[in-house]
Amino acid sequence: MATQLQDVQPVVPPSKPQPLSLGLRRVEPKRLSLHLLVALVVGSMIGSGIFSLPQNMAASAGAGAILIGWLITGVGMLSLALVYQTLSNRMPAMDNGVFAYARALGGDFLGFNSAWGYWISAWIGNVSYLVILFAALSYFFPLFGEGNNKAAIAGASVVLWSLHWMILRGMRTAARANALTTVAKVVPLLLFIGVLIASFQRETFMVDFWGTPALGSTLDQVKSTMLVTVWVFIGIEGASVFSARAAERANVGRATVIGFVITLILLIAVSLLSLGILRQPELAALKNPSMAGVLEAAVGPWGAVLISIGLIISVGGALLAWTLLAAESVFTPAKEKVMPMALAEESTRSVPANALWLTNGCIQLFLLLTLYSSASYLALISLATSMILLPYLFSSVYALKLTWQGETYAGHRALQVRDMAIATVAALYCGWLLYAAGPKYLLLSALLYAPGSLIYLGTLKTRQGQPLSGPETGVLIIIWAAAIYAGRMLWSGTLTL
Repeated sequence: MATQLQDVQPVVPPSKPQPLSLGLRRVEPKRLSLHLLVALVVGSMIGSGIFSLPQNMAASAGAGAILIGWLITGVGMLSLALVYQTLSNRMPAMDNGVFAYARALGGDFLGFNSAWGYWISAWIGNVSYLVILFAALSYFFPLFGEGNNKAAIAGASVVLWSLHWMILRGMRTAARANALTTVAKVVPLLLFIGVLIASFQRETFMVDFWGTPALGSTLDQVKSTMLVTVWVFIGIEGASVFSARAAERANVGRATVIGFVITLILLIAVSLLSLGILRQPELAALKNPSMAGVLEAAVGPWGAVLISIGLIISVGGALLAWTLLAAESVFTPAKEKVMPMALAEESTRSVPANALWLTNGCIQLFLLLTLYSSASYLALISLATSMILLPYLFSSVYALKLTWQGETYAGHRALQVRDMAIATVAALYCGWLLYAAGPKYLLLSALLYAPGSLIYLGTLKTRQGQPLSGPETGVLIIIWAAAIYAGRMLWSGTLTL
């Protein structure tokens, strides 16, 4: 796929909005190589979700439904990965795809909302990572409890600002550290898979292959598995966010597809092989991280210890990857005066320092709030997931628009039709995910999008241009109407996190 795209030299016609400023693409002595970009993709996708995957999948589905669910999800997420690859190759002037593609689709306000939603999703996800990190550490140090008591929050704060200091030393330094943690987290996963292959019992796997009557129809089971997979694949766009810092533009698309394939293989192996060790009801009853229970059943107590250590390393690596992604996601829009210009400032080490301070400050505030809130880890990741679905949809729709209009495809009709089909699948899949998220988290998302619109309106004074267009005004009204409605529901108690 990548080779075919590279054979066609992209043509960048003049269009509105104009490509991002050349300042973002200035020559720097150190850039992110292919393997560092792949590590960012894998590192951002593999966090805590995979360690709970056996129980999460088996809780509401049998082996047959899980297989179908992975097939559908694999096709949907692969189409999204190919969308980011295609756009990276065909529109190389656009940096930070999550922002740039939405901006090219619907203007500055849509681009802002895409970046804003992505940024919030990133740092809220990091709050959930810190909670589960110290919940995992409680296996060895019980004083950390469920990961949200005073001792855990104090420890999480130390970890947070240690990562902050590491990133301030340079983006490449942080990216190399992320690559090391990515390798470290993959090793126990490969060991887990190897042990399960050796211990796999076909008879156990085939028991109630299509699930028990209590699980409902096969279709219901498939739906439930697909909801689980949304969270574990978030991060597929990681290389695209860092496109401005890539050593070679073509590596952005390559890293996206390579990272996706690696992660998909690991996820499928973990969820399906577990059903050859324990039956579906036994898996469903496991305490998370359920991989620990599966490996303990296969090899004894040391298996649980190994997985707990693996989870700690994995979440630590994901924290680093997502802190990088969060800071970068607001840095580029600020360069284009779509967000406050203060966020566009870089340190002498080419680190978006102000964006990093803001991101980690928000994480610290939310960590303190978890002391007084009953919000669970699952609630936080559900909210983070719902915030990121719109940026995914915007990217897919932009790819569909690009292929429909034939921009950059002159003389390559077959390639255009192929890419249009891929973009259509990705857009439909993202639309379905929004539907699957349900109204609860979409309304909660509106409460977080609404304040962002005020920040955007403030930036209008600092740049030359027209005020909100008619469609943009319509989007603004919809956001605030949904936010007000959600606020009333929260006040009445009919809506909770």
